[in-house]
Amino acid sequence: MAQEKLKKETTLAMRKRLIGQSCKLFYSEDPVKIVRARGQYLFDEKEQRYLDCISNVHHVGHCHPAVTKAAAAQMDLLNTNSRFLHDNIVLYADRLAATLPEKLCVFYFVNSGSEANDLALRLAQQYTQHEDVIVLDHAYHGHLMSLIDISPYKFRKLAGQKEWVHVAPLPDTYRGMFREDHPNPGQAYAETVRDAIEKIHKKGRKLSAFFAESLPSVGGQIILPNGYSPKVAEYVRSAGGVFVADEVQTGFGRVGSHFWAFQLQGEDFCPDIVTMGKPMGNGHPLACVATTVEIAGAFTANGVEYFNTFGGNPVSCAIGLAVLDVIEDEDLRRNAKRVGAYLKDLLTKLQAKHEIVGDVRGVGLFIGVELVTDRQTKTPATKTAAWVAKRLKEEDRICVSTDGPWESVLKFKPPMCFNMEDAELVVNCIDCILTGIKSNDLKLENEDI
Repeated sequence: MAQEKLKKETTLAMRKRLIGQSCKLFYSEDPVKIVRARGQYLFDEKEQRYLDCISNVHHVGHCHPAVTKAAAAQMDLLNTNSRFLHDNIVLYADRLAATLPEKLCVFYFVNSGSEANDLALRLAQQYTQHEDVIVLDHAYHGHLMSLIDISPYKFRKLAGQKEWVHVAPLPDTYRGMFREDHPNPGQAYAETVRDAIEKIHKKGRKLSAFFAESLPSVGGQIILPNGYSPKVAEYVRSAGGVFVADEVQTGFGRVGSHFWAFQLQGEDFCPDIVTMGKPMGNGHPLACVATTVEIAGAFTANGVEYFNTFGGNPVSCAIGLAVLDVIEDEDLRRNAKRVGAYLKDLLTKLQAKHEIVGDVRGVGLFIGVELVTDRQTKTPATKTAAWVAKRLKEEDRICVSTDGPWESVLKFKPPMCFNMEDAELVVNCIDCILTGIKSNDLKLENEDI
């Protein structure tokens, strides 16, 4: 039986009636109804094409034929849980191990980044036999209760900070406490983590883990200063804790020069636990935790089996293997490096032209453009950022979202097949919008929006 096609108004009315209202839509005032997608493009019910600068989940491109073919073939053959012996889970783990430092050689497969981060927290606390966690300000690590507890982005709006959670400053060299003009911001920010550890000890408590995204995303597309992570790891390990790198947003070659964003901190730096998710399955729910033999051994020694019904099933692993193949076969890391550098260069030229563009930062296809009303005070231009995103969607059919503590950062995390022409298009359109704001003397941060 063919699925009934609903009119957009009907779909929207049914969604409002049937789906929890805390589950927000993009462009909630006038949502886009997407009915199909391919590569870096989305298509609505009228067959209008949108350029997708948002979907880092669809890593190798929407509905990539090699990925959908692998999924359908395996689904037609077998899909069971991972308690049955099967090749796919071990072949996939072996392929992932080849991308990571040698000591990260034990894998737990789950279904989402939230599940991965929750398990990483359990692993750290079991291994260290300590409870306390240090996280970065504005961090977001997932929607489970355990992760809301370690996500300042969420817990500040809810029940508040737990006694066992400690917040270190976000290492933001644009508007943070140590900026570009500091001689060694990496060391200076790392010392704030050392100070947090000392406060933990003064309370008679002990550290289990330092938990951070390798490139903070919700925090505003932040690039960690050089030397930060190795120094933090040194302080954390000397206190008996472990370093957890959250690669859910940034892994699998998005940064271009490396497969994992934590590798930007130097060849010798290696976390104790790495979590991964969003891009792994190209839209299929697939995530993972990688750790050391020692940490995995401590988790096994607690005598409680870890079982995840869908984690590591044959279909998920077939999809994961296909995604890795496409990254290699289509040289998507090189594309991310080349196109990302071009996009960043075009945006930097935009910064020279428009006073409202305060900062352009990023690496590969992970880029943020921070809008400010004043370059000296760095006052966030929150309403202008929202206006730009709205106009891009309505006039140019380009999907871009905002992020950062004040929602003043235009973020770019497109599918990895994003090309030079796409980069030119989006920057030209932003240029036109900012020029229009200036020529019409719109006071968007006040009344005109």
